[in-house]
Amino acid sequence: MHKPTQQRGFTLIEIMVVVVILGVLAALVVPQIMSRPDQAKATAARSDIKSIAMALDIYKLDNHGYPTTQQGLPALVSKPGGTPAPRNWNPDGYLKRLPLDPWGRPYQYLAPGSHGNAYDLYSFGADGQAGGEGVNAEIGNWDL
Repeated sequence: MHKPTQQRGFTLIEIMVVVVILGVLAALVVPQIMSRPDQAKATAARSDIKSIAMALDIYKLDNHGYPTTQQGLPALVSKPGGTPAPRNWNPDGYLKRLPLDPWGRPYQYLAPGSHGNAYDLYSFGADGQAGGEGVNAEIGNWDL
């Protein structure tokens, strides 16, 4: 007698995580080969912002809102305190760890956002300061 085998596929989130990882790797490797490190870092920052934004969206689905500015991005790694308390926080977290921007600094988070979004998620760019042009300009979710 032959037992039917159970097939197990990949979830959409697993596939999206793999695609994002491949995108980050491509963003880091390809421009280095082409001798454009500043563009590579900006591209890597955009990829990180997209990944963090995806985690924020999943957080919102579970908890009916984004983390507050005070709770910040650490709410994606460990359960935040304060109010409002997350209703259904995932015990595994939404990210394994918070990435630093390509210049080695933390990403910035502001909720509600000042660019017409529910939140602002951004890197200050190469100079690490607000304002600037070119590689020193902010890279944020409002540009994506």
